[in-house]
Formats: sequence, C-alpha cells, structure tokens
Amino acid sequence: MKQYYQDFVIRDWEPKDRTRAASVISYVLSEYGLGWEPDGADRDVLEIEKYYLETGGEFWVIEHENQIVGTGAYYPINRGEKAVEIRKMYLLPNVRDLGLGKYLLQQLELAIAKRGFEQIWIETATVLKEAVQLYENKGYIPSTGVETKRCDRIYVKYL
Repeated sequence: MKQYYQDFVIRDWEPKDRTRAASVISYVLSEYGLGWEPDGADRDVLEIEKYYLETGGEFWVIEHENQIVGTGAYYPINRGEKAVEIRKMYLLPNVRDLGLGKYLLQQLELAIAKRGFEQIWIETATVLKEAVQLYENKGYIPSTGVETKRCDRIYVKYL
C-alpha cells in the first residue's frame, strides 16, 4: 500500500521502520502521560510481523520529508463477527490538525472493508481527547470490555 495525503506518504511498514515507528508511538504516549509498554501493550510494535503481517492485518507508517511522523494499523481479533481492531494510530504533534488523522482512519476503514471484515474495534484512553473526538465523530459507538490496562474506552463500528 502506498498513498499520498498532501505531502505525506502513507505506506506499508518495512523492517527498517521498526525503531522509528516505535519511537513515534513511545513519544506520543509519553506526551499524554501514558507509559510505553514493550513487554505488554506495545509488544506488537516490536513484533509487527507476528502480530500484524502473519495474522492478516496491516501496519502502515506515515512519512513526511523522509521522517516517520505517524503510524496506523489493524489486525483480526476474536471479538464479534469478522472483527478487527485498529491499533497504533498515532501522529506526532507537528502533523496534527491537518486532516491527516481523519484521512488515515478513512483509509484504514476502506482497507478493512475491502478485506470483508464487518466490525472495527478501537481501544483508547480518555486523555487522548483528539482520538476520542475523531472516533465519536466518525460513527464509533462506545462499548464495554476494555482489555488494555492503560485504556479506559472501547468503541465499535459496524460496516
């Protein structure tokens, strides 16, 4: 996958991106007072092949001027019917408020629908106010069953 949004490139993750993608996610988490958990909730970022590529998911990076400035991903889950979870949707502060997050979510939803999935689940934290607002504005419905310790909200969207 390779798409453009303004002067950003959204493309498939490659092994050479592992450290830079993890750094973006770790930075954004720390910005909001959330911990980086390499042995827990963030293990998937260090083992993208196992958690995403080998399970039928996808992991994308967003580049601007040859720097990774964001990530977005999903993988199939055993919750509901033909379900996936969107994960690791993070943007560095200097590229927010440009419509990039909305565009990224839209592209993830299109890729998920194209693969025949019927439900999208997202876990997030109240402190990630921009994310919460985006999901609610895009038709995600609050649900129950949060599984990630640092998250306190879960949403579902039916395709």
